[in-house]
Amino acid sequence: MPATLKEFESVFPQLVKDVEAHCEKYKLPDQALTWFSKSLYHNTLGGKCNRGLSVIDTVQLILDRPLNEDEFFKTATLGWMIELLQAFFLVSDDIMDSSKTRRGSPCWYLMPNVGMIAINDAFLLEAAIYILLKKYFRQEKYYIDVVELFQEVTFQTELGQTCDLLTAPEDHVDLDNFSLEKYTFIVIYKTAYYSFYLPVALALYFAGLATEKNLKQAEDILIPMGEYFQVQDDYLDNFADPTVLGKIGTDIQDNKCSWLVNQALKIATPEQRQVLEQNYGQKDKQKEAKIKELYNELKLDEVFAKYEAEVFESIKGKIAQVDESEGLKKAVFEEFLRKIYKRSK
Repeated sequence: MPATLKEFESVFPQLVKDVEAHCEKYKLPDQALTWFSKSLYHNTLGGKCNRGLSVIDTVQLILDRPLNEDEFFKTATLGWMIELLQAFFLVSDDIMDSSKTRRGSPCWYLMPNVGMIAINDAFLLEAAIYILLKKYFRQEKYYIDVVELFQEVTFQTELGQTCDLLTAPEDHVDLDNFSLEKYTFIVIYKTAYYSFYLPVALALYFAGLATEKNLKQAEDILIPMGEYFQVQDDYLDNFADPTVLGKIGTDIQDNKCSWLVNQALKIATPEQRQVLEQNYGQKDKQKEAKIKELYNELKLDEVFAKYEAEVFESIKGKIAQVDESEGLKKAVFEEFLRKIYKRSK
């Protein structure tokens, strides 16, 4: 049985207590301790927690049995470390993007009395990962591997973000700066590694099956899957019903180097290219509507359907070839693919 969000969330208060206890060793004044705890709850809870839950579910699939209480707590703790990493990225990202809301409430930096203190709060969210890692996993032989994995994936994500910010600054539209090669780099490093590869790699370490072969197989399947997931996101941002998606897409107005605009640039006539140049990346509903009209004219929904069918077959083929001799199971990847294939939100 896959873990529920409620079961996963039941572990979080204990982890906050652990971080608080670590702070108390330094005799941190109450005001600062309360502030840190509030930030932990506000920024880490409230999402779907797919990344964190994937650690638990992957371990269950690999071991092919339900987890005992200690195993559940430990795998959930690893999962919460990914959620803390995500919180660290989101708090920072929202400042960089001047975003207004996150998970239905104001972004952390826009909360009363927070402002740019949020930058320091982001650093603290990242630091909490290593406090918990040390407390619960220092005795494990894979401890340093997991420390290095978190550091490497954090660095990869930051490189993806660098490329994204330089390719598509919100206040300067230059479509010549866009390319599918850059797009692919951005999504692989900004999304695929920490959202898809990291949960499975952590599960393999926990289960004692993080062999070189297993990690390589996981990477070879999960990185293309993460790329496909982000392409879907870009597609849904424009073509999904906002009531189903749960938000209104903003990629066009935000000058995002998205999959759709890159596809449009690839097939646009000189006249259509001009429409893109004149209307893309501007905070203007009418200009946004012109881009949406152009996307329909270029039949980008059909381009996406063709892409989705091809990538689905390709990933399925890779899963079929998984070598299970060192304990990795095809079922892990089948479950990931089942969750994202043809999703509507």
